[in-house]
Amino acid sequence: MPNPDGRKWHRLTRAWWRRVWASPMASEYLETDVDGLGRLAVLVDDFHKAESAKERKELLQEIRLQEARFGLSPVDRSRLQWEIAKGDEASRRRQPPRPVEEPQEPARDPRAVLRVVK
Repeated sequence: MPNPDGRKWHRLTRAWWRRVWASPMASEYLETDVDGLGRLAVLVDDFHKAESAKERKELLQEIRLQEARFGLSPVDRSRLQWEIAKGDEASRRRQPPRPVEEPQEPARDPRAVLRVVK
């Protein structure tokens, strides 16, 4: 994941990053979305490292706003009119861009099930 300040990522942030890129929504992300997801990863990391409840609450508010941009909740996917494809259609979906600096193991891509509803 983009690491602008050379930070050591919290283990929960690394797990979050892997889940984002293993999700069906990742097939809809463009290469230009990686920067925004990287900024979101910094917020998620700061949240996991926050020392006060007040700081966590403030970070969580911004995280929710940023997650909405990337369809990371069912409500956000509905607002974006993204629908998870099923069966043969899902297998025909395009491959998503590779996340930056996060090695991927070769496996069936679960992100291939999303499609844009018009």
